[in-house]
Amino acid sequence: MTAQTPSPGEPPARYDDLRALVFNCTLKRSPERSNTQGLIDRSLAIMEGLGVRTDVVRAVDHDIATGVWPDMSEHGWRADEWPRLYERVMASDILVLAGPIWLGDNSSVMKRVVERLYACSSLLNGAGQYGYYGRVGGCLVTGNEDGAKHCAMNILYSLQHLGFTIPPQADAAWIGEAGPGPSYLDPGSGGPQNDFTNRNMTFMTWNLLHLARLLRDAGGIPPFGNQRAAWDAGCRRDFENPEHR
Repeated sequence: MTAQTPSPGEPPARYDDLRALVFNCTLKRSPERSNTQGLIDRSLAIMEGLGVRTDVVRAVDHDIATGVWPDMSEHGWRADEWPRLYERVMASDILVLAGPIWLGDNSSVMKRVVERLYACSSLLNGAGQYGYYGRVGGCLVTGNEDGAKHCAMNILYSLQHLGFTIPPQADAAWIGEAGPGPSYLDPGSGGPQNDFTNRNMTFMTWNLLHLARLLRDAGGIPPFGNQRAAWDAGCRRDFENPEHR
């Protein structure tokens, strides 16, 4: 039987059981306007229109300690909100890291969030895999200078290295004219009307949804040949004379 191709106006599946979390890594505390949030809102509007439950964390509003342990309050810091934020990551099917470009690179807030994700990357799921397996990741970038692709490469590499699955076209960006000038949400910037940005943002959002749907329906990444718990126990698949304890 030949599979039917969905019509252009008909999504191929339901997505209302999915959850998405976005970290806005702006340097601006609430309630100051974030241009990055303007691009985030475009993506979330698509998700929310499909019934996806969404959550946004403006990281700079939270006391996120520096370090690469899951809870830095156990390592000399007075407070660390990361453990509670990590619970929100693990409750989500989709993670989007969004932030501005400064000096051609990701913001310091973005780097801290990535480091804290890394701090928890050794924690395992019930199948003995790294805990982020079965979740998908993407990124959004805004700014007034070159470096959007560099920032996206850094974020997406980091996410996949930690265990997230990255779909095709998993990033979107808007950068205005180089140097001082209007930001994304400023009148006359052209940001919200930019066809290239809107196309990439739309493709990214749908690809995140499609891949999250596939992974959820498949029960995640198959636990075969990728179990840290089994490897540590001596069952080193594909190596000669593996031990099976």
